[in-house]
Amino acid sequence: MALKLNSKQVTRGNPMGKIVMITGASRGLGKEMALELAAAGYDLWLTYQSSDAKAEEVKSAVEAKGVQCKLMKFDISDHESSKNIIKEALKDGTPWGLINNAGITADGLFLRMKNEQWDSVIKTGLNGFYNVTQPILGAMIRKKEGRIINISSVVGLSGNPGQVNYSAAKAGLVGVTKSLALEVARRNILVNCIAPGFIETDMTGDLNTEEITKKIPLGRLGQPTDIAKCALFLLGDSSEYITGQTISINGGIYL
Repeated sequence: MALKLNSKQVTRGNPMGKIVMITGASRGLGKEMALELAAAGYDLWLTYQSSDAKAEEVKSAVEAKGVQCKLMKFDISDHESSKNIIKEALKDGTPWGLINNAGITADGLFLRMKNEQWDSVIKTGLNGFYNVTQPILGAMIRKKEGRIINISSVVGLSGNPGQVNYSAAKAGLVGVTKSLALEVARRNILVNCIAPGFIETDMTGDLNTEEITKKIPLGRLGQPTDIAKCALFLLGDSSEYITGQTISINGGIYL
């Protein structure tokens, strides 16, 4: 079913009728950002790869807040699939914002790391950025407005043993944020990056959080809402002079 924009007039500073696309939105940070943005009045395009049930749950929760939601099921590491599905979605409108959130881990010491571990993480984290952002950016440029937010990680800034592949993918997002921001600034498109620290999600569920917490100056893990509120800020008018930046939300674990 095609997503139609709200009939209310879209004005500067008013999210009503503006679309934000979030990759990897069926759980974790993606889900929390979807709920935060829906509460603020943004319509949403949410991508996911496999979990239909979880994606439908997020869609229902988003729509309960009075906005519209489009689910887009595809593997962002697959170039052709991404291009075709996004091309079709763009017939319904141009996203005001794009949040590149999808990412995976396949941890292991580099010396023993298999090709599949390296390739899967890089393909999702970096190739996925390319596959999704390029067609969306083309539409934004035609409208001469937009916001792109890349979700990196403290691991992309500080490094972490056993996560060379993940560090490479997340550090890459910091680099592409800077370069792309320079390319599109004159088109009124802002590109920024959020680098979360250790946030309470299913990705940190298997970690020794008690030991990790001892290393965090604020003495606790972050909450998904901490990231979601930053994304909401970067999409709004209060951030209109911020581009090419990486904002660390990590409780002080890496300064």
